[in-house]
Formats: sequence, C-alpha cells, structure tokens
Amino acid sequence: MAGISTNMGSADRVIRVVVGIALIGFALAGPADIAWKWVGWIGVIPLVTALIGWCPLYTVLGFKTKS
Repeated sequence: MAGISTNMGSADRVIRVVVGIALIGFALAGPADIAWKWVGWIGVIPLVTALIGWCPLYTVLGFKTKS
C-alpha cells in the first residue's frame, strides 16, 4: 500500500482481531432465533483494519496508537 503508513499499535491490533473474530463467530454460530444476528458481520471491519494495521477513522481524527 503505497502512501499509507500503519497507525495502529500492537495492542490495538490484537484487540481488534479478538473483537472481529468474536463478532463473526456470533454471526455464524449465534442462536438462530435472533433476528439481528447479521450485526456480527460488522466484525469484518475491525479484523481487516487489524490485519492491514491502518484505520481510516484514525487518519481522519489525527489519532494513532502506534508509538
């Protein structure tokens, strides 16, 4: 990714991976009678941002957790 530098620290990335996997797991294996189970697919966002190490919202806000 030319021009994009990472803006996330290690702890931030680990937390995002855990939260992303948990949300996706809920979407896949949660109780079938819950109508809003699709919300778990939002877990893709923290998972992808953790894998690339860059959060677009951090860039907009001028924030970074990488030291």
